[in-house]
Amino acid sequence: MGRIIAIANQKGGVGKTTTAINLSACLAEAGKKVLVIDMDPQGNCTSGFGIEKETEKTVYQLILGECSVRESMVSPENIENLKVIPANVNLAGAEIELLDVDNREYVLKNEIDYVKDDFDFIIIDCPPSLNMLTVNAMTTANTVLVPIQCEFYALEGIAQLMKTINLIRDRMNSNLKIEGVVFTMYDARTNLSTDVVENVKNNLDTNIYKTIIPRNVRLAEAPSHGLPINLYEGKSAGAESYRNLAKEIIERKDI
Repeated sequence: MGRIIAIANQKGGVGKTTTAINLSACLAEAGKKVLVIDMDPQGNCTSGFGIEKETEKTVYQLILGECSVRESMVSPENIENLKVIPANVNLAGAEIELLDVDNREYVLKNEIDYVKDDFDFIIIDCPPSLNMLTVNAMTTANTVLVPIQCEFYALEGIAQLMKTINLIRDRMNSNLKIEGVVFTMYDARTNLSTDVVENVKNNLDTNIYKTIIPRNVRLAEAPSHGLPINLYEGKSAGAESYRNLAKEIIERKDI
Protein backbone atom coordinates (compact mmCIF):
# COMPACT_ATOMS: atom_id res chain seq x y z
CA MET A 1 0.00 0.00 0.00
CA GLY A 2 1.29 3.45 -0.91
CA ARG A 3 2.01 6.23 1.52
CA ILE A 4 -0.55 9.02 1.30
CA ILE A 5 0.89 12.42 2.22
CA ALA A 6 -1.25 15.56 2.52
CA ILE A 7 0.75 18.76 2.12
CA ALA A 8 -0.98 21.38 4.24
CA ASN A 9 -0.58 24.81 5.76
CA GLN A 10 -3.52 27.22 5.92
CA LYS A 11 -1.11 30.11 5.52
CA GLY A 12 -0.77 30.94 1.82
CA GLY A 13 2.49 31.53 -0.01
CA VAL A 14 4.62 29.08 1.97
CA GLY A 15 5.67 26.88 -0.94
CA LYS A 16 2.96 24.27 -0.44
CA THR A 17 2.07 23.75 -4.10
CA THR A 18 5.72 24.13 -5.15
CA THR A 19 6.53 21.31 -2.75
CA ALA A 20 3.63 19.14 -3.97
CA ILE A 21 4.74 19.48 -7.61
CA ASN A 22 8.47 19.09 -7.18
CA LEU A 23 8.49 16.46 -4.43
CA SER A 24 6.11 14.34 -6.53
CA ALA A 25 8.23 14.75 -9.67
CA CYS A 26 11.41 13.83 -7.79
CA LEU A 27 9.76 10.76 -6.24
CA ALA A 28 8.72 9.70 -9.76
CA GLU A 29 12.25 10.40 -11.04
CA ALA A 30 13.51 8.04 -8.32
CA GLY A 31 11.37 5.28 -9.84
CA LYS A 32 8.40 5.49 -7.48
CA LYS A 33 4.84 5.33 -8.81
CA VAL A 34 3.17 8.59 -7.79
CA LEU A 35 -0.37 9.98 -7.86
CA VAL A 36 -0.85 13.72 -7.25
CA ILE A 37 -4.27 14.99 -6.16
CA ASP A 38 -4.91 18.72 -6.56
CA MET A 39 -7.43 19.68 -3.85
CA ASP A 40 -6.97 23.45 -4.28
CA PRO A 41 -9.61 25.26 -6.40
CA GLN A 42 -6.86 27.56 -7.69
CA GLY A 43 -5.55 24.56 -9.64
CA ASN A 44 -1.93 25.73 -9.47
CA CYS A 45 -0.66 22.21 -8.95
CA THR A 46 -2.53 21.16 -12.09
CA SER A 47 -1.09 23.92 -14.28
CA GLY A 48 2.35 23.39 -12.71
CA PHE A 49 2.41 20.00 -14.46
CA GLY A 50 1.35 21.58 -17.75
CA ILE A 51 -2.20 20.20 -17.53
CA GLU A 52 -5.14 22.27 -18.77
CA LYS A 53 -7.40 23.26 -15.87
CA GLU A 54 -10.52 23.22 -18.04
CA THR A 55 -10.55 19.46 -18.41
CA GLU A 56 -13.89 17.65 -18.09
CA LYS A 57 -12.97 15.16 -15.39
CA THR A 58 -11.38 16.69 -12.30
CA VAL A 59 -11.35 16.03 -8.56
CA TYR A 60 -14.61 18.01 -8.43
CA GLN A 61 -16.43 15.48 -10.65
CA LEU A 62 -14.74 12.68 -8.69
CA ILE A 63 -16.02 13.74 -5.28
CA LEU A 64 -19.51 14.36 -6.69
CA GLY A 65 -19.57 10.82 -8.07
CA GLU A 66 -19.70 11.95 -11.72
CA CYS A 67 -16.62 9.97 -12.77
CA SER A 68 -14.45 7.16 -11.43
CA VAL A 69 -11.05 7.74 -9.84
CA ARG A 70 -9.26 6.19 -12.81
CA GLU A 71 -11.24 8.31 -15.26
CA SER A 72 -10.11 11.46 -13.44
CA MET A 73 -6.38 10.71 -13.76
CA VAL A 74 -4.20 12.56 -16.28
CA SER A 75 -0.63 11.66 -17.28
CA PRO A 76 1.55 14.79 -17.72
CA GLU A 77 3.81 14.85 -20.76
CA ASN A 78 7.46 13.83 -20.28
CA ILE A 79 6.97 12.52 -16.74
CA GLU A 80 7.05 8.76 -16.25
CA ASN A 81 5.56 7.04 -13.17
CA LEU A 82 3.29 10.00 -12.35
CA LYS A 83 -0.42 10.71 -12.70
CA VAL A 84 -2.42 13.78 -11.62
CA ILE A 85 -6.05 14.23 -10.60
CA PRO A 86 -6.53 17.88 -11.69
CA ALA A 87 -8.56 20.69 -10.13
CA ASN A 88 -10.06 23.97 -11.26
CA VAL A 89 -12.22 26.76 -9.86
CA ASN A 90 -15.34 24.54 -9.92
CA LEU A 91 -13.93 22.82 -6.83
CA ALA A 92 -14.75 25.95 -4.81
CA GLY A 93 -18.42 24.92 -4.96
CA ALA A 94 -17.78 21.49 -3.51
CA GLU A 95 -18.32 22.67 0.08
CA ILE A 96 -21.96 23.51 -0.67
CA GLU A 97 -22.53 20.49 -2.91
CA LEU A 98 -21.33 18.15 -0.16
CA LEU A 99 -23.64 19.59 2.54
CA ASP A 100 -26.31 16.92 2.03
CA VAL A 101 -23.91 14.04 1.35
CA ASP A 102 -23.64 11.31 4.00
CA ASN A 103 -20.13 10.89 5.44
CA ARG A 104 -18.96 13.85 3.38
CA GLU A 105 -15.64 13.91 5.27
CA TYR A 106 -14.72 10.57 3.67
CA VAL A 107 -15.77 11.12 0.04
CA LEU A 108 -12.19 11.38 -1.25
CA LYS A 109 -10.95 8.51 0.92
CA ASN A 110 -13.64 6.16 -0.38
CA GLU A 111 -12.54 6.88 -3.97
CA ILE A 112 -8.79 6.68 -3.34
CA ASP A 113 -9.21 3.33 -1.53
CA TYR A 114 -9.78 1.78 -4.99
CA VAL A 115 -6.32 2.76 -6.27
CA LYS A 116 -4.05 3.28 -3.27
CA ASP A 117 -2.33 -0.07 -3.81
CA ASP A 118 -1.36 0.99 -7.35
CA PHE A 119 1.02 3.70 -6.15
CA ASP A 120 4.08 4.02 -3.91
CA PHE A 121 3.15 7.59 -2.98
CA ILE A 122 -0.04 9.63 -3.20
CA ILE A 123 0.57 13.36 -2.68
CA ILE A 124 -2.39 15.63 -1.90
CA ASP A 125 -2.01 19.40 -2.38
CA CYS A 126 -4.42 20.96 0.14
CA PRO A 127 -6.02 24.41 -0.19
CA PRO A 128 -4.61 27.21 2.04
CA SER A 129 -7.54 26.97 4.46
CA LEU A 130 -8.99 24.49 6.92
CA ASN A 131 -12.22 23.59 5.11
CA MET A 132 -14.07 20.45 4.03
CA LEU A 133 -11.60 19.88 1.19
CA THR A 134 -8.70 19.86 3.66
CA VAL A 135 -10.67 17.58 6.00
CA ASN A 136 -11.21 15.15 3.10
CA ALA A 137 -7.49 15.23 2.33
CA MET A 138 -6.62 14.46 5.96
CA THR A 139 -9.11 11.62 6.35
CA THR A 140 -7.53 10.10 3.21
CA ALA A 141 -3.90 10.65 4.23
CA ASN A 142 -1.52 8.64 6.39
CA THR A 143 0.59 11.71 7.18
CA VAL A 144 0.65 15.50 6.89
CA LEU A 145 3.74 17.32 5.58
CA VAL A 146 3.87 20.98 6.68
CA PRO A 147 5.93 23.43 4.59
CA ILE A 148 7.07 26.43 6.66
CA GLN A 149 8.41 29.56 5.00
CA CYS A 150 11.53 31.06 6.56
CA GLU A 151 9.96 34.40 7.50
CA PHE A 152 8.97 36.31 10.62
CA TYR A 153 5.41 34.97 10.90
CA ALA A 154 6.44 31.36 10.23
CA LEU A 155 4.78 29.92 13.33
CA GLU A 156 1.56 31.88 12.84
CA GLY A 157 -1.29 29.45 12.23
CA ILE A 158 0.82 26.34 12.84
CA ALA A 159 -0.74 25.83 16.27
CA GLN A 160 -4.21 25.88 14.69
CA LEU A 161 -3.10 23.44 11.99
CA MET A 162 -1.70 21.05 14.61
CA LYS A 163 -4.96 21.35 16.55
CA THR A 164 -6.93 20.43 13.42
CA ILE A 165 -4.65 17.45 12.71
CA ASN A 166 -5.14 16.21 16.29
CA LEU A 167 -8.91 16.70 16.03
CA ILE A 168 -9.10 14.67 12.82
CA ARG A 169 -6.90 12.00 14.35
CA ASP A 170 -9.19 11.77 17.40
CA ARG A 171 -12.50 11.75 15.51
CA MET A 172 -12.03 10.64 11.90
CA ASN A 173 -8.63 9.12 11.11
CA SER A 174 -6.88 7.53 14.06
CA ASN A 175 -3.90 6.56 11.86
CA LEU A 176 -3.06 10.14 10.85
CA LYS A 177 0.47 11.22 11.76
CA ILE A 178 2.57 14.30 11.16
CA GLU A 179 5.06 13.48 8.42
CA GLY A 180 7.11 16.45 9.52
CA VAL A 181 8.10 20.00 8.69
CA VAL A 182 10.06 21.15 5.65
CA PHE A 183 11.55 24.67 5.55
CA THR A 184 11.03 26.57 2.28
CA MET A 185 12.26 29.84 0.73
CA TYR A 186 15.43 29.77 2.82
CA ASP A 187 17.83 32.64 2.14
CA ALA A 188 21.28 31.89 3.56
CA ARG A 189 22.21 35.59 3.25
CA THR A 190 19.79 36.66 5.98
CA ASN A 191 19.98 36.15 9.72
CA LEU A 192 16.17 35.94 9.75
CA SER A 193 16.06 32.63 7.87
CA THR A 194 18.53 31.09 10.32
CA ASP A 195 16.62 32.47 13.30
CA VAL A 196 13.30 31.10 12.01
CA VAL A 197 14.74 27.61 11.56
CA GLU A 198 16.10 27.62 15.12
CA ASN A 199 12.85 29.05 16.52
CA VAL A 200 10.71 26.36 14.88
CA LYS A 201 13.09 23.59 15.98
CA ASN A 202 12.82 24.85 19.56
CA ASN A 203 9.03 25.21 19.54
CA LEU A 204 7.71 22.29 17.48
CA ASP A 205 7.93 18.78 18.85
CA THR A 206 7.83 16.98 15.50
CA ASN A 207 10.09 15.56 12.80
CA ILE A 208 11.95 18.27 10.88
CA TYR A 209 13.47 17.26 7.57
CA LYS A 210 17.17 18.01 7.17
CA THR A 211 16.65 19.22 3.61
CA ILE A 212 15.91 22.95 3.44
CA ILE A 213 14.44 24.34 0.22
CA PRO A 214 16.26 27.53 -0.83
CA ARG A 215 14.75 30.66 -2.32
CA ASN A 216 15.56 29.99 -5.98
CA VAL A 217 14.78 31.86 -9.21
CA ARG A 218 14.46 28.67 -11.26
CA LEU A 219 11.91 27.27 -8.80
CA ALA A 220 9.82 30.39 -9.27
CA GLU A 221 10.06 30.22 -13.08
CA ALA A 222 9.26 26.52 -13.55
CA PRO A 223 5.44 26.66 -13.05
CA SER A 224 5.01 29.20 -15.85
CA HIS A 225 6.52 26.60 -18.20
CA GLY A 226 4.26 23.83 -16.86
CA LEU A 227 7.25 21.82 -15.68
CA PRO A 228 8.56 20.57 -12.33
CA ILE A 229 11.99 21.87 -11.42
CA ASN A 230 13.85 18.62 -12.18
CA LEU A 231 12.72 18.89 -15.83
CA TYR A 232 12.92 22.67 -16.16
CA GLU A 233 16.41 23.13 -14.66
CA GLY A 234 17.65 19.80 -13.35
CA LYS A 235 20.98 21.11 -12.08
CA SER A 236 19.59 24.05 -10.11
CA ALA A 237 19.79 24.31 -6.33
CA GLY A 238 16.00 23.94 -6.18
CA ALA A 239 16.05 20.66 -8.12
CA GLU A 240 18.82 19.22 -5.95
CA SER A 241 16.96 20.21 -2.78
CA TYR A 242 13.74 18.49 -3.83
CA ARG A 243 15.69 15.39 -4.89
CA ASN A 244 17.24 15.33 -1.41
CA LEU A 245 13.82 15.77 0.24
CA ALA A 246 12.40 12.91 -1.87
CA LYS A 247 15.34 10.72 -0.82
CA GLU A 248 14.74 11.52 2.85
CA ILE A 249 11.04 10.71 2.58
CA ILE A 250 11.69 7.43 0.71
CA GLU A 251 14.23 6.35 3.35
CA ARG A 252 11.95 6.97 6.36
CA LYS A 253 11.02 3.70 8.03
CA ASP A 254 9.11 4.96 11.06
CA ILE A 255 5.95 6.03 9.17
